[in-house]
Amino acid sequence: MNPLYIAQKLYERYEHEEEVKHYYGVLAIYGLVQTAEEKEDAYLLEKCKRILSRFPDHIEHPHYNFPSYRIGGIAKSYAYMRNLAPEAEQEVREYAEEMMTAARDRRGIVCMPRQSEEEKIWIDAATAVTPYLLYAGLAFHEPRYMDEAVKQTLLMIDEFRNPLNGLLHQCKNFIAPGVYSQDHWGRGNGWGYFPLAELVRWLPADSAHRPAVEKAFTDLSASLLPHQSKRGLWRQEIPFPYSYEETSGTGLILYGFGVGMRLGLLNRDEYGPAFRRGVEGLNKLSISPDFSTEHGCPGCLCPGDGDDKGTVKAYVTLKLPRRNEHHSFAPLILAMVEAYRNGVVDLPR
Repeated sequence: MNPLYIAQKLYERYEHEEEVKHYYGVLAIYGLVQTAEEKEDAYLLEKCKRILSRFPDHIEHPHYNFPSYRIGGIAKSYAYMRNLAPEAEQEVREYAEEMMTAARDRRGIVCMPRQSEEEKIWIDAATAVTPYLLYAGLAFHEPRYMDEAVKQTLLMIDEFRNPLNGLLHQCKNFIAPGVYSQDHWGRGNGWGYFPLAELVRWLPADSAHRPAVEKAFTDLSASLLPHQSKRGLWRQEIPFPYSYEETSGTGLILYGFGVGMRLGLLNRDEYGPAFRRGVEGLNKLSISPDFSTEHGCPGCLCPGDGDDKGTVKAYVTLKLPRRNEHHSFAPLILAMVEAYRNGVVDLPR
């Protein structure tokens, strides 16, 4: 079965399960736009436009940490950049400016709106901020948006990277001031890796930021590669061999591997077998015949209480995998799109 067909059916399954919104939803819409572009499918592109046109006025919005989700977040910013939503100019600009002035910690990292002196920062924010500002910067020819896009992710990678294994912790100041979560959470590493993949994919070739971005991308790629399971997935707690294999982190990691190989930043002889094994593993283990998803970690931000808060134990035992978990669809869609771009044209169903 063609991976692009699988990607499209995954989105259809997702919209059957629930209204597609919030950060995991707008990422899935972004994945659907990518699918439509690769298929050169005019009907599917029109569907994407209709979906995005519902934002913000025809969606019942929950609370958002990032107001740009109201207009469709990175999917809307990308669609505007690609001239698929020219009517979105004003709102894309408005929320880019909002993002430029949102709360930041002492180093300049976007943080939780301040309710105390604690500046709570978390790697998930890299995916919320960097791609949106990157696409807006390219669309508006606005260097300060692109500069900030790069700055946010590189600062977060530097802040959360464990020098002992190169992997990322999720957050800081959620347990106590100055304290990091103890995890190397799968999807958290994906939230840091995905914006790096978008930066290496879209930054202009002559950008002064390219050397630093490419180094951060290849360094994190090299740190992730050794931890793939025999069945092709990465784990909920990446370096812990007794943790369960998890879908969403795996999908984001494979998306980055696919981008890196196509751009010549990752050696195909080294990363290609892992990429193929991962795509086949997701297809076999994470996607059911009816395109339901399996092994997806639920919402996860420094889980646990008391002495267990933010520990590896809490990430592994309190956040057990679920079927059709709404974080799982977008990473699977993105992984399937990159599978197709890297020459995988048929997967068993």
